[in-house]
Amino acid sequence: MSITGRDDAKGPDRIRYAMVGGGQGAFIGAVHRLAARMDDEFTLVAGALSSEPQRAKESALTLGIPAERAYGTWEELIAGEGKRADRAEVVAIVTPNHMHFAPAKAALEAGFHVICDKPLTTTLEDARALADVVKRTGKVFAVTHNYTGYPMIRHARAMIAAGELGKIRVVQVEYAQGWLSTKLEDSGQKQAAWRVDPARSGAGGCIGDIGTHAYNLACFVTGLTLDSLSADLSTFVDGRRLDDNANLLLRFEGGAKGMLWASQVAPGNENALRLRVYGERGGLNWEQEQPNDLWWSPLGQPTVKLTRGTGAVNAAGARVTRIPSGHPEGYLEGFATIYTEAARAIRAARAGSAPDPAVTFPSVDDGVAGVAFIEAAVRSSAAGGRWEKV
Repeated sequence: MSITGRDDAKGPDRIRYAMVGGGQGAFIGAVHRLAARMDDEFTLVAGALSSEPQRAKESALTLGIPAERAYGTWEELIAGEGKRADRAEVVAIVTPNHMHFAPAKAALEAGFHVICDKPLTTTLEDARALADVVKRTGKVFAVTHNYTGYPMIRHARAMIAAGELGKIRVVQVEYAQGWLSTKLEDSGQKQAAWRVDPARSGAGGCIGDIGTHAYNLACFVTGLTLDSLSADLSTFVDGRRLDDNANLLLRFEGGAKGMLWASQVAPGNENALRLRVYGERGGLNWEQEQPNDLWWSPLGQPTVKLTRGTGAVNAAGARVTRIPSGHPEGYLEGFATIYTEAARAIRAARAGSAPDPAVTFPSVDDGVAGVAFIEAAVRSSAAGGRWEKV
């Protein structure tokens, strides 16, 4: 089964995309490329895949990109593709955080749609500026908060929107990892090094890397808007320059309360993202490492396990389900859902029509909210946990 539901997505009708970042030795670039091809909606035609020009070109050639479209820099890519009749339509940006803003802004202004990794930028000023460019150009802009693409997350979101939980009272979200429990950045490990470097990561470490995923997921599923927060950010590993653990209290508009814990120094945890939502009529519990299952506890009744790929799943969850029940569907497919949802929006833009109302993906506004969340958490923690508006 394919999320596209279309047979004509193959062949010459695929959306042409270029990639900035994601070359040799990069983890997330391969993830994006797999996601872009999963539903057969995209084809990679150009790339500037490293901040080192020679490495960028070599990386592109190993992926089968023609030499004349293997660019040394993202500036060359924007200029070069802009002159071609068969130019890329979309630029995917999969660089460290500090290299999101400039290529995204330039791509939008040159007439490209953009798919960008999170967080959107390293500062709220840049995030808001980018949102202004999106509004001015009218281009599609997707932020790859991939967990929003999981089928049972879509099911939970639809349940809450339909009022099945009643008014939401409590939201508990956590994302725990253990991989940075030692000073791994000193070993030369590339993924660790840039994440703990303020110049490349921004003001937040753990809070920006995985805390934003937790925050985005809580808001996406519940439909709630965060009003204010109180944060305690810690750096437990000696000599580390950014936080590696975060504890937050949350106040949502409308009266719901919440807690968020994000940690990269919690041994025994791999990617333990968990969301619990409690309303007047019942509660939901979902864990990313068991993505097929959503636990529903209607008030006064036994808890029920709802399983992906079965008749128990609503239309929102079924719409983004690809494979039969009993097979895990999660991380890569979540990215693919965002790419395919963006493809639907791009195809609508091609036709000059509005996209299907069912099309859902994190937008530039969600990206701005994520950066505002990071900055509010950093301010709050620096002030001893003072409540900060978001």
